[in-house]
Amino acid sequence: MTEQTTRAHGAGSTDPLHGRVLDGRYRIEGLIARGGMARVYTAHDERLDRTVAVKVMRADLGDDEQFAARFVREARAAARLSHPNIVAVFDQGEDDGTVFLAMEYIPGRTLRDVIAAEAPLSPARALAVLEPVVSALAAAHRADIMHRDVKPENVLLADDGRVKVADFGLAKAISADTSHTATGILIGTVSYVAPELVVHGTGDARADVYAVGVILSELLTGRKPHQGESPIQVAYKHVHEDVPPPSRVVPSIPPYLDALVARATARDVTQRPADAGVLLRHLHLVQQALAAGVADDPDLTADLTPRVVSGTAELVGLEEIRERLVEEDDPLALPDLGEHTQRLAAMAPAAGATGSAVTAATAAVTVRPVGPIEPVAPLPPPRRRRRRGPLALFLAVLLAVAVGVGAWWFGYARYTSLPSVLDLTQAQATSKLQDAGFEVEIGTPVYSDDVAKGRVVSTDPDPGSRVLDGDTVTLVVSLGVEQYPVPKLAGLTLEAATKALTDTKLEVGLVTRAYSETVAEGEVISSDPAAGEQLRPGAAVDLVVSKGRRPIPVGDWVGKDADRAQKVLERRGLVVDRRTTVYSDTVPEGFVVSQSPTGGTLFRGETVNLTVSLGPELVEMPRVIGSGVEAAREKLEALGFKVEVQNSRAYIGLGYVLSSDPDAGQQVPKGSTVTLYLV
Repeated sequence: MTEQTTRAHGAGSTDPLHGRVLDGRYRIEGLIARGGMARVYTAHDERLDRTVAVKVMRADLGDDEQFAARFVREARAAARLSHPNIVAVFDQGEDDGTVFLAMEYIPGRTLRDVIAAEAPLSPARALAVLEPVVSALAAAHRADIMHRDVKPENVLLADDGRVKVADFGLAKAISADTSHTATGILIGTVSYVAPELVVHGTGDARADVYAVGVILSELLTGRKPHQGESPIQVAYKHVHEDVPPPSRVVPSIPPYLDALVARATARDVTQRPADAGVLLRHLHLVQQALAAGVADDPDLTADLTPRVVSGTAELVGLEEIRERLVEEDDPLALPDLGEHTQRLAAMAPAAGATGSAVTAATAAVTVRPVGPIEPVAPLPPPRRRRRRGPLALFLAVLLAVAVGVGAWWFGYARYTSLPSVLDLTQAQATSKLQDAGFEVEIGTPVYSDDVAKGRVVSTDPDPGSRVLDGDTVTLVVSLGVEQYPVPKLAGLTLEAATKALTDTKLEVGLVTRAYSETVAEGEVISSDPAAGEQLRPGAAVDLVVSKGRRPIPVGDWVGKDADRAQKVLERRGLVVDRRTTVYSDTVPEGFVVSQSPTGGTLFRGETVNLTVSLGPELVEMPRVIGSGVEAAREKLEALGFKVEVQNSRAYIGLGYVLSSDPDAGQQVPKGSTVTLYLV
C-alpha cells in the first residue's frame, strides 16, 4: 500500500531538490505531497515544455538496488495501462542516485477532499463520481493488474472534471527489507482493506471491489462504515461485521443501492463481483434505475443482494490482528491463520452436509403402496357358454396390475435420487455416498475458479439423478484456481528465464535493463511478481535484466581542488586510495597536480590516485651580510636562488654585502631572485 501522503504546496527554500534538473529534462518546482517513501513535486518538462508530476524516492533508499527496482514497478504497471481514468506514467529514470517517476500532472483535488466538503452525496452524484473509478479498475483487472490500495486519497478530481485513479502497483514497491513497518503502512488504509487480506494476507481483484464498495458507502453517508478507537478494531470489524446499509443513515436511499453496497462489500469473497468489470455492469443497472426515478425495484434488489451463507465462524481475534499490524512489513503478506481457517473448514462441511440432506429430502419422491383390491360381489351362475368372459376379464385385470406393479418397480420404485455432495471435501462426500449405499470412484481432478481446492466440483451421475442402490458414483475434485508459481528467475539468462516461464505456462512481460553490481550482464536481477507468487495461466511476468556493472566516469581533476575531487569521486562509489603530495611552482597548494587513471571509467569500489600540490618549495634565506660578493653568490645559487647585485647608496668599492632582499631567515620559494646590495 502506498505511503501516506501529506499535501504540502510549495517547496521550501531548504529543499535540496528545488530548482534541480533531473536527467537533464525535469526542472523541480513545487512540493505537492510527501510520504514515508517518496515526495511528489510539480516539475517543468523542458524537452516537451509541459508541467508534470515527479515522484522522487527517498534519498536514503536510493542505494538499495532491490528497493529501487520495486519502486519502478509503478511505472511498469501503469505503462501497461492505457485508460482515460488512469494517471499516465510518462518516464522513469535515475539521476546521480535520485530515482524518480515522471507522471501526468492533475491539478485539482482528491476524492477525500470531496467527501470532507460535500458528503453525503446524492445517490446519482455518488455513482457519477465512482463510475470512472470502477471503469479504470476494470481496465486494470482485464490486464491482470490489481490496484491494492483503492482509497479516496488515490482518486484525483481534475479542475476540468476528469476523474483519475493514481498509484497503480505502488504497494508492491514496499519490501520487507525496508524500514517501513505494517504499523506505518496498513494503518493509513485499514478503512478500505478487504477481510481476506486481514485473515489470509492474500487477495485478488475482489479486494479492489471491496474497497470501492466501502468508498461508495462513505460517499452516500459521509462517514466510514467501520470505525473504532484504533486501526486494529477497524480491521476486526471488517472481518466480523457486514458494512451497514447506507439507508440506516440516509433513509431515502433506494433498497437496490443498499444491495449494491452489500454485494460489493460481502465478507464472503465468493459473493462479491468477480472483478471491477462485473461491478461496473451492476453499477450501470443501478444508475439506470435512478435515472428512471425508480424508488424500489424488487427484482433488481434481489439480483444484487448477496446470498446468505450459514455457518460463519470467527476467523481472527483482536490480538492476532494487532500482531499482524505490528510485526508484518508487507500489508499484503500477512501471516497465514492456519488454525482459524482449519476451524472454519471443520465447521463448513457440517453446515454443507445439513444443507445437502435437506435438498435430498426435498427432492425425494414418496411412493404410496398400492391398496387392496375391493372384492367383487358374486354373480349369479352364468350360463356355461358365458363362463369364459369373466375369467378373461379377471386375467386381464390381474395382468394389468402385474404389468403396472412391474413397471412401477423396474421403472421407478427401485431407483433413488442421488444426494448432492457438491462443495464437500472428498472424505465427506465419500462417507455420505457410502452411507447412502453407493460405491465411490475418484475421477480426474479439475481446476475450478468457484470451488475450493479439495472439494467436489461435480459427480457422475449428476446430483438428483435417479440411480440404483449400489451404483458407482464418480467424484470430480477441485484442484482450486488454476495457478502456477513464478519460478526462481534471478541469476538466469533472459533466454533461460523465458523458457522457465513458458514451461510454467506463464509469459514474459516487460523486460527492463538495469545496472547491477552483483548480477552478471545478461542475467535476471528480479521478477515482478516475485518467485513463488501464484499466477493464472498466461499471466505476464516482468523481468529486470542486468546490464552489468555501472561504468562510473572518473573525470579530469588536474588543476582542480583536491578535496572536492575526492568527495565527488567517493560519492560516485570510487575509492581515493592514495593522495601523494609534491611541490609545484605552477599548481597552487591543495590542487591536483596529476591523477591515475587520467580519465575514462571505472567500476564501483575501484581506486583513483591523486597527486596534490604543496605549492612551491620554500628555502630559508641564509645570512650573507659581510661576505664577499662572489662568496655570497656561490652560496645562494647552491640553494637554488637567482642572484642580482646592486650598489648600495653607501657604496665605496669594497665589494662586500651590506644588505640583502629578502632578509636573512625568511622562507623564500626556491628559485626566487635575491638582490645583494654592496658597500
